Amino acid sequence: MESQIKTPVEMLNHWVDTLGDSTYLRQPINGQYLDFSWREVQQKMQQLAGALRHLGLKPGDKIALLSKNCAEWFITDLALMHGGYISVPIYPTANADTIRYVLEHSEAKAIIIGKLDYWADQEAGVGGDILRMAMPYDTMPAQYKWENLLQLGEPLLDAPFATPEQTMTLIYTSGSTGKPKGAMQTFASYAWTCKAVVRDLNTGVDDRLISYLPLAHITERVAMEGSSFYSGSSVAFVESLDSFVADVQRARPTVFFSVPRLWSLFQQNIIAKIGNAKLNLLLKVPIINGIIKKKIHAGLGLEHCRLLGSGSAPIPPSLINWYHSIGLNISEAWGMTENSAYSIINYPFDASKIGTVGRAVEGCLIKQTDKGELLVKSPGLMTGYYKQDELTAASFDEDGYFRTGDLCSIDSDGCVSITGRVKDNFKTSKGKYVAPVPIERKMAQDPHIELLCVIGSGLPHPIALVQLSEGAYLQPREEVRRSLKATLDSINPNLESHETVDAIIVVKDAWDVDNDVLTPTLKIKRHVLEKRFTDRVDGIRGGKIRWEDEID
Repeated sequence: MESQIKTPVEMLNHWVDTLGDSTYLRQPINGQYLDFSWREVQQKMQQLAGALRHLGLKPGDKIALLSKNCAEWFITDLALMHGGYISVPIYPTANADTIRYVLEHSEAKAIIIGKLDYWADQEAGVGGDILRMAMPYDTMPAQYKWENLLQLGEPLLDAPFATPEQTMTLIYTSGSTGKPKGAMQTFASYAWTCKAVVRDLNTGVDDRLISYLPLAHITERVAMEGSSFYSGSSVAFVESLDSFVADVQRARPTVFFSVPRLWSLFQQNIIAKIGNAKLNLLLKVPIINGIIKKKIHAGLGLEHCRLLGSGSAPIPPSLINWYHSIGLNISEAWGMTENSAYSIINYPFDASKIGTVGRAVEGCLIKQTDKGELLVKSPGLMTGYYKQDELTAASFDEDGYFRTGDLCSIDSDGCVSITGRVKDNFKTSKGKYVAPVPIERKMAQDPHIELLCVIGSGLPHPIALVQLSEGAYLQPREEVRRSLKATLDSINPNLESHETVDAIIVVKDAWDVDNDVLTPTLKIKRHVLEKRFTDRVDGIRGGKIRWEDEID
């Protein structure tokens, strides 16, 4: 086993030997690419690792990383591996409390900070007593700036490669249900998963990746950063949200992953430009439909893509079907921080399996409990939660399978459909259990709805909270009300009597990371919305559609 597991640092050496001065990382700065070759990345890695040694940091020390995605994030990550440090990535949107908690819980000795949009709000969480180093971007004050840092001490040229069982990183879960937990991933679990991605997606030196989903999250760390280590693919970054589309167009990616929220926004932008009726008409006309599809692909910057993916939250099957109709096939995948994010995928894309997350990948075993919970086992599993032995023990069954907390059904072809979360199911005041996710999936088909959350713990019946799509906000309220009512009336007769939805409440404030409704990976925190709305919606009955300003 050990001979097969090469660390990312060993892989970097391999690409330096074979690809040397060809471009590896492409960082846009003021709209222009600053390119880094494989060799330059290796040199900067050695310089940074040498600087950390010079500053008295010892192998095994935890070092935090707080930055949006950029070339220096990869370089820093490699330097931490090269120096034998344990990396602790923190979401670049994390609030001061979360930053403080992760730094204290992980016992990080230092923090490397980089591209941040709101560093002034976050600085209190970092505090004054931890060693701070800064990447070359506008960021919070630090004792050492990037250029000076790389000149400190001697470059670390020879260091032993990490052993497979060595802890590589602590990845703190995004905390959709309380305090973040630190999943311990080893070099073996990370390498196995990255190699599995490269094996299945067949990526290589000619592929162009683009990294913009948070690198602090396991999915991006494996699917983009990790697969580049093991495939030799080049990686471009995004400069800012404003330049996102231009950055994607310039990067001309051949592989592109996104999250349901963004796939939904791309769809809304396309429909807003062309109009739904017109688009459907044009797609029915031979030859014209090919031209229209090409234009849409180019407009998104995805005309060179051979693989599109979606993960980290459920995506409505109707959305994948819509993209399929315009010639973009999105493979849905399923994974968790605890299993290095790659276990199940609908790839090669199979249109007949839309609505499932596909099959378990080679080397990953899955099974179901009597209650329908999905259990997984693979070499990509974490060794446990840092400093939480009891929770770790409770998270695995006697055969070493991880209890995912997701409810599922598995069809005769081995394709898995995620039907909800064990903890999401709630009890109404009538003492009946309701699984909200299947109801949400049905409601998500209404194009007026951008985000929704069904709550109902302690209420007589479930209530749906919805955030309207941008287009729906511009339409007359009564028109939207009629559409939402039609959606509700089409869903309720097919639900069990205790599951029927009493009302749809259109919320006033957008849900985002800042107001604590969304996690950094854009999952909805159901418990937060329950706390804010349960008392206010109690008593609204009879399939009503209400705006929030109509219930107060």
